[in-house]
Amino acid sequence: MKEAENTMMPEYELPHLGGKLMSTQVSALLIKELTGGVFAQSERLPSEVELAERLGVSRTVIRDALSDLEREGLIDRVRGIGTVINREIVNLKSRLDLKLEYNELILAAGHSPRSDSLSLRVEQADEQLAETLRIDAGAGVIVCEKRVLAGDTPVIYSIDYLALSLFDGMDYAAIDWTKPIFDILDRCCGLTVITDIAHVCATNATPAIRRLLQVPHGGALLMLDEVGFCRLSRPVLRSLEFYTSFFDFTMLRKKF
Repeated sequence: MKEAENTMMPEYELPHLGGKLMSTQVSALLIKELTGGVFAQSERLPSEVELAERLGVSRTVIRDALSDLEREGLIDRVRGIGTVINREIVNLKSRLDLKLEYNELILAAGHSPRSDSLSLRVEQADEQLAETLRIDAGAGVIVCEKRVLAGDTPVIYSIDYLALSLFDGMDYAAIDWTKPIFDILDRCCGLTVITDIAHVCATNATPAIRRLLQVPHGGALLMLDEVGFCRLSRPVLRSLEFYTSFFDFTMLRKKF
């Protein structure tokens, strides 16, 4: 197997970003290096000790980050061999089973993401939404709608619902809502979404959404109806996302 121990990694600064765990940041950095960085041609990762020294974090953080990567199928840790990179899985571009922002999906497909047709408003939560977000019926909810493009091609329409109380008196209208919603929750609210529960189905959507996504009559969209949870299983986000056929989604199914 091709060794990675002598491969030099760039220097990284790993600040504590809002509510984001250090291990989550390390996982993201390692994935970046696995896909297009110093480990892109490697078959194994360096030892926990060496990774900890290179990134300036504890072995516990490295161990937690590697556990995340192993759960996602990107690596296998084998006693007596080391941390083996599952290259076929690393090279998958659009995994439906991972919690990825759509900007990351578009970048992985080789395109530049951008957003337009932004709509921002506050509504009162109906009983169903209140139950989903565990807030009182009638409480204020921020609703953010936007179209996402890959270059000049419309590929996603998203509708995000967040409790107004999460922003604790902040001027929500001053926030740049074209940014990924996970980043907004992290930076503005100190909340990290660690789990999504998503219901997936084919849909025709509304005529307005179809028009914005330039979907011809009779063409179907893939809809993800998601609820995002932070620690202690606290729901903080409901999202409706409509995907065009631009994406060729794959799903990793592990037997154990």
